[in-house]
Amino acid sequence: MHTVELLPDEELTRGVRDLWALLRDAGLPSLATHQHPTNRPHLTVITAASLDGLPPLPLPLKATLGPVRMLGRALVRPVTLTTELRELHTAVWSSLSGADAWPPPEEFVPHVSLALRVPEQHRPAALHLLAGLAPAAGSFVAARTYDSATRTVRPLPG
Repeated sequence: MHTVELLPDEELTRGVRDLWALLRDAGLPSLATHQHPTNRPHLTVITAASLDGLPPLPLPLKATLGPVRMLGRALVRPVTLTTELRELHTAVWSSLSGADAWPPPEEFVPHVSLALRVPEQHRPAALHLLAGLAPAAGSFVAARTYDSATRTVRPLPG
């Protein structure tokens, strides 16, 4: 499978990495402990079997990260779903819908992950630690794709 991922500017990236470190230093699950060289803050737009037909991505794109919350078992900062982000997702999904693309527009929940597979007993502490964060504003400035078969990334045209 292949992803289409949006990469935040340096300030947003630094802010997310700081939260990763804060969680790790508190002994809580964090993406700071994920050692793969491709690990970096990002917003996954879509996952698909193939990226054939992917249109150019209109970047930069303004971004606002909201208050920390759980999304299933993941600890995330939601990304405000602006008209521009909704249009980008819909265009990408429409161009790749024949390639088992997911999620469809009605299921798209944009977010940047802070920790994955957070055990239930750690969720209250993680949410408490990161409660009250002000929204973080910036931009998505680049795009990449991650190939789950080869565990490699490559830039996408923006």
